Amino acid sequence: MSAPTDEQLLQEHLNGSDSAFREIVQRHHREVFQFVFRFTNRRAAAEDITQDTFLQVHLAGASFDTTRRLKPWLFTIAANKARDYLRSRSRKKEVPLDAQIGGEQASGQTFLDLLADEIEDPTGILADKEQAGIVRRVIDELPPHLSEILLLAYFHQIPYKDIADSLEIPIGTVKSRLHAAVNRFAKDYRECAHGLHDP
Repeated sequence: MSAPTDEQLLQEHLNGSDSAFREIVQRHHREVFQFVFRFTNRRAAAEDITQDTFLQVHLAGASFDTTRRLKPWLFTIAANKARDYLRSRSRKKEVPLDAQIGGEQASGQTFLDLLADEIEDPTGILADKEQAGIVRRVIDELPPHLSEILLLAYFHQIPYKDIADSLEIPIGTVKSRLHAAVNRFAKDYRECAHGLHDP
């Protein structure tokens, strides 16, 4: 007998099962924690945000369409809470730029690949701590709908289809938002970098 899906467990939880929600937490707690810790770089904050994420899933579970996948929704909540924390703390987390965008179903491009056409020698930003600080600041200041796409598609490599399902937007919109986010990042990065070195 195969294990129940996340969506089935959530439905069992909504039907009154005491153990179903615990199983959801056990399945995803570690991954959600690591995801949040990657941004906050603070263990206590990551633990709190992870707990808050599962609490929101618990409280809002009845509004979730269990014909959709639970995991993208779970990570959307975690990403939003992590972003809110970073803004409230004015913390800037260093961004690795060589991870694949869009998960296994994507083309294999990395965030760095997408920046290559926009920033001269983008690999340089990986080697310079000063420039890495600009990267952190620029991403933190992106509009929410753009930073959310970067968080989901780039940072945690959620496939485009799952992002589309979670945000209730077409896959084409996911891709266009990611493209817009990269272009906005490149523009803001250049402005910040030039401003830093102007006399």
